[in-house]
Amino acid sequence: MTVVTYSEAWRSGLREEMNKDASIFVMGTDLQERGGHFSQVKGLAEEFGPERIRDTPISESAMVAAGVGSAMLGARPIIDLNFMDFAYGAMDEIINQAAKIRYMFGADLPLIIRATAGIALFGPQHNNSFESLFAAIPGLSVAVPYRPYDVKGLLKTSLRGSDPVIFIMHKKLTGAKGEIAGEDVFIPFGKARIAAEGSDVLIVTYGYSVEVASKAAELMKTEGVSVEVMDLRTVYPIDYEMVLQRAQDIGRVIVADEAPLFGSITGEIASTISEKLHSSLKAPVLRIGAKRVPIGANPQLVSASIPNVEDYQAAIRKVLTF
Repeated sequence: MTVVTYSEAWRSGLREEMNKDASIFVMGTDLQERGGHFSQVKGLAEEFGPERIRDTPISESAMVAAGVGSAMLGARPIIDLNFMDFAYGAMDEIINQAAKIRYMFGADLPLIIRATAGIALFGPQHNNSFESLFAAIPGLSVAVPYRPYDVKGLLKTSLRGSDPVIFIMHKKLTGAKGEIAGEDVFIPFGKARIAAEGSDVLIVTYGYSVEVASKAAELMKTEGVSVEVMDLRTVYPIDYEMVLQRAQDIGRVIVADEAPLFGSITGEIASTISEKLHSSLKAPVLRIGAKRVPIGANPQLVSASIPNVEDYQAAIRKVLTF
């Protein structure tokens, strides 16, 4: 297998699919010369021309509306918002239009909205975690890959589908390297994977939190604790078959991400596990998440706002005390 960065994995999958399907094109800001804020389409404008890698004015509502219209007419647009925070400028187009087209008209809408999200040093307006918002909207699927392998595989699945996808890539993973598969490997939505095997505690998570959870799991080995880390890969649909099976097998569960706990994906998963497996669990389901504050620009404030490896270790020790 080829080893590439997280952003290069997106570019690899996109290039392959654009070569196969002339209806695929990308719209967004700073794409042609800059290649996107995270180099996600670097060089593709030279390969495919300005009609298929299209720069737009700074109007997220116009971008998404154009994407909706072109998808209804048979194209496969990717709207690249660069930062998921900017989706607020297109909420009517995403929630009231894209998500509802199939239900209103019975029509396909093969639209991808790609952006980076997650916590880094970008200030309060570029650091939000909106996965739970989009996952709660009927008609939308939400991909949150951790590995380059899954970036490429989930992108290919999205581009062969018929409904809108919110594709969220974490800022901190931009340069992370990993293997990718060939042209014919597709990652299905709603299919989690085990990132680290264990038997004492299960951590269910996604995106960059897989990195933090895996580091904590490795450190807990020195205390004789075996921690399993599950990477969801998509937060809608969620692979509840695997989540519930492994939760039942292990009996002690932590659900984690870096979004504020109130109204988060962690609450949805934790409540489902508790409802379905109440009598099988050895301890209450614990949750790890960020504090309910806007993310600051100061690095110390950022660190204080989101869970770190030590927080994961504390939660693992706590769930073992029940």
